[in-house]
Amino acid sequence: MALDFSGQNLRGRNFKGQNLASANFSYADIRGANFSGANLTEANFSHAKAGLQGHWVIGLVIVSFLLSGLSGLFSALSGYFVSLIFNSFLNNQVIGWVALFILIAFCFITISLGLTTDLGAGAAAGAVAFAFAFAVAFAVAGAFAVTLAGAFAGAFAVAGAFAVAGAVAVAGVGAFAVTVAGAVAGAGTLLSIYIAWQAMKGNEKYSLIRNIAIAFAATGGTSFRNANLTNAKFAEATLKSSDFRNATLTRTHWHQAKMLDRVRPGKTYLQNSQVRQLLVTGQGQDKNFDRQNLRGINLQSANLADASFISTDLSEANLQDADLSRAKLKQTQLDATDLTGAILTGAFIEDWGITNETKLHGVRCEYIFMRLPTKANPDPLRKPDNHQEVFQDGDFAEFIQPIFDTLDLYHNQGVDPRAIAIAFKKLAEKHPEAGLEIVAMEKRGDDKLLIRAKTAVDVNKSQLSAEYFADYNQLKALSQSQQSLLIEKDDRIRSLETMLTTALQQPKYYIEGDNKVSDISGISIQGSSNVSGIAGGGSVANLGIISGNVNIAINELPDSPNSEQPGIKELLTQLQQAISQSSELSDEDKAEALEQVKTLAEAGQNPQEPTKQKTAKTAITMLKGLFSGLPAVATLVEAANNLLPVISKLFGLG
Repeated sequence: MALDFSGQNLRGRNFKGQNLASANFSYADIRGANFSGANLTEANFSHAKAGLQGHWVIGLVIVSFLLSGLSGLFSALSGYFVSLIFNSFLNNQVIGWVALFILIAFCFITISLGLTTDLGAGAAAGAVAFAFAFAVAFAVAGAFAVTLAGAFAGAFAVAGAFAVAGAVAVAGVGAFAVTVAGAVAGAGTLLSIYIAWQAMKGNEKYSLIRNIAIAFAATGGTSFRNANLTNAKFAEATLKSSDFRNATLTRTHWHQAKMLDRVRPGKTYLQNSQVRQLLVTGQGQDKNFDRQNLRGINLQSANLADASFISTDLSEANLQDADLSRAKLKQTQLDATDLTGAILTGAFIEDWGITNETKLHGVRCEYIFMRLPTKANPDPLRKPDNHQEVFQDGDFAEFIQPIFDTLDLYHNQGVDPRAIAIAFKKLAEKHPEAGLEIVAMEKRGDDKLLIRAKTAVDVNKSQLSAEYFADYNQLKALSQSQQSLLIEKDDRIRSLETMLTTALQQPKYYIEGDNKVSDISGISIQGSSNVSGIAGGGSVANLGIISGNVNIAINELPDSPNSEQPGIKELLTQLQQAISQSSELSDEDKAEALEQVKTLAEAGQNPQEPTKQKTAKTAITMLKGLFSGLPAVATLVEAANNLLPVISKLFGLG
């Protein structure tokens, strides 16, 4: 039975290493409690109060005043050194000018570039070490005060008074020198106050100061270091001065948590201020989270419309019922991510990393884009292809299903089609349990190729990939004649080699086997795509090439400006589909018909130009001739009778 500590005073209690799974700490006072290394899976800390106990607050305030005094001393010494400019001895004057130059340079660098960890380390080791120590000490004291209670202005007053009085005391070279020394000390004090203010505001330029202040302020606070907080709840909890270093924060709930910006986050996702804000408010609309490590984050029901997660790791995250409308999910890692009930309408999913562990049940999605938008093409590769159609309930999960369980073999240097064909056949024969089946080939850039092969669910893809590329690299080093000896009388390898060579000559190249890959324009090769019958017949391969070229030509046409009235692009898309799906036409007649559709697509770039109209008229006549021998009730004939007259009219042919 889960333990119930709700509403209790647990200040300073030690729960280190204990099993507290599903324990209830709601509304409890856990200031100074130690949960280090504890199992807090599904524990409830809603409305709990974490942070420092009273005696630790007093101790840290004293430290803050000491640091303020130390910074005042540095400020006084800085003022003194600058006042040496007015000394009668030349050596002292040089020291004064050097000190002034260093202080001016430091102030300029600090304001313009800030004090990050790297800059701080360099400054401490360089010529501005003295000025840096002064500013850091004062700024940490100020940030410290803000972190602890936000009202210890006395620390600034003590340091400022100490700085000015000290500068006056040590100058001793006349009224003007005293004035200069005091001014320098006062300016240093104001600079430090500014740094402290900016640091605690979350300005990343002063992250070093903030990190130091929070680390000190968390000393003696509530510790969750190394604890397992998977599925734990901190809704509306006060978390100031808590330590979450190395804690497991998988799907931890932070909604409306207070002072989450004052915790010690370590390397967890809590270190990012924008992510903390998202966790607390649930509002991430139109925000940029590119290339972040957000593994295991809990964004249930969050508003993420138009947000960008390019190359972000969202594996094991909770995105249930999240609004990801129009979100950019290019190369986003989504292994074991829960997208149950999420909205994905209009999202851009180019090369996203879903797996068979990704939960897509109940995803709400009317349409999707397979590429990122550009100015020239704001709606790239929309699925469904017909802009008048949308996915029905459950359709999207079925559409995306074939992309699961694939072995992706990416070739990025001097692609050798023959070596690929031999290596893949060898891999398939060595691992029949893997059920390798090529489902897609795609050219990337000028000389890069991605081969995607469907696999059985539980195979070790890492091992398969390593074996494949070990063989491929050895084969690639062989001469063409040596490779020829390996494939003598093996028509299957020759067929795959031909397909690969064709793929490298085309922008995109896809294969459709038993499991339909409803994906992207390119060359579709229908028929068996497993290793024992890779390419089907030669005529089918030629038909696939033609179909791919037709896709390219049609996609270059502009969309109809009126969604209620299809244009040439939409009509030709319907005609191409009708021809491709027809069972009445032979492959040769299909190829000829598709060639005429391609001709119409090319002419459609300038449909009112006389030469293009003439070309279109000839193509339409050819199509009518090809369809004339078919039964009147054939689906293709009915489609042609509906589509061809409208196409003729759009070309101004009556």
